[in-house]
Amino acid sequence: MRVTERGDGRLRRRAVVAAGALALTGVLSALVPAPEARAAGAPAASAPAGTALPAPTGPYAVGTVTRHLVDTSRADPWKPERGRREVMVSLFYPADRTDRPDRGTAAPVVPHMDPASAAHFGSARGAGSFNYGVRPDAADWASTRTHARVDVPVARTARALPVVLYSSGLGDPRTWNTSLVEELASRGYAVVTVDHTYDSSEVLLPGGRLAESELPALAGASAPEVDTALRKAMRARVDDTRFVLDTLGSERWRRSLPRGLGDAMDLRRVGMAGQSAGGFTAAQALHDDRRLKAGINLDGQMDFPLPDSTGSRLSTVAREGVDRPFLLLGSDGPGADDNTASWTSFLEHSRGAQRRATLAGARHGTFTDAPSLLPALVRQGVMTEDALRRDIGTLRPERAVAATRAYVVAFFDRHLKAGA
Repeated sequence: MRVTERGDGRLRRRAVVAAGALALTGVLSALVPAPEARAAGAPAASAPAGTALPAPTGPYAVGTVTRHLVDTSRADPWKPERGRREVMVSLFYPADRTDRPDRGTAAPVVPHMDPASAAHFGSARGAGSFNYGVRPDAADWASTRTHARVDVPVARTARALPVVLYSSGLGDPRTWNTSLVEELASRGYAVVTVDHTYDSSEVLLPGGRLAESELPALAGASAPEVDTALRKAMRARVDDTRFVLDTLGSERWRRSLPRGLGDAMDLRRVGMAGQSAGGFTAAQALHDDRRLKAGINLDGQMDFPLPDSTGSRLSTVAREGVDRPFLLLGSDGPGADDNTASWTSFLEHSRGAQRRATLAGARHGTFTDAPSLLPALVRQGVMTEDALRRDIGTLRPERAVAATRAYVVAFFDRHLKAGA
């Protein structure tokens, strides 16, 4: 694995060493449909029974809980007629390794996606088919399991946990980087994944309501309409982030969490990471809200394409930069140049500990759960090898997972944990 990097060599050495150890353990744009990978009429295939994401490698087991939040201060930006903005979040956190499944005492492990979300994710309008070239209903996304157990107490030794918010790419659900999120939790972080309703491909709300993304409708929209929608999405994402930060600061809300978790979170040390538009969100939120102390952008451009396709308008964070630690981790394949203008301007105008690294052989989907889950679809004939390479590149999937985990953990260890 070859990595090129600008910035602190100590971070690079830590990440590369960690990547080697982890390896031993073994988005495409949401507005442009990807080609189908199989001939029409071919039999549908299901993910193998018991499919699981790669196990986290930290010393802790992982707990999780999901919460429904309502922002009473604003109407939903996509559907104001529906009333106040609703946001779903999941928290992943360190738990003790005390469950004994053989004695029937283990709390249930959560699926990667709930059944309703998984069915929509694999439909013609869902991100699984729309972004990744998998024929609708060809894969059983609901069969994948995580390593997180529901509502278990926080680890007894967990104190002053740094908090990381995570935002997925445009059109992707909050679940589409669970492998990375579980890794952080297993290494002593409380991680909050945020679903941006009507942007995410689907969000299951209370009462069985499935809020479907508004983005697929943009496939036939005019360039100015797309520009307006992208700006609306980014504003909603940053507003969602700031609302979640407000909620984390509510003592009453923290007391509703599993035993010990609310008291264990250290809100003086909060960072944010995201992939694609989620990385843009992390940078813009860091720019706009000083409660965030460090951030990571995984292959997300931070500007808005001009309607006439002659260039782009830089975002405020790209024009002005930030003054707190930030990591830009990118791919080197087709489309990587889309980041150049905004990333160059961001680095020129930022102060403090800024890092930029490129993962050789990576593509846009490398920094998601795609390397963990898509290769199985190739083995089943649901995807072609060419489609897989377009999505995740030429880097071996286990190396891609290890490298992404290593860089993210090393960066946050240094800038959120150091000195604690």
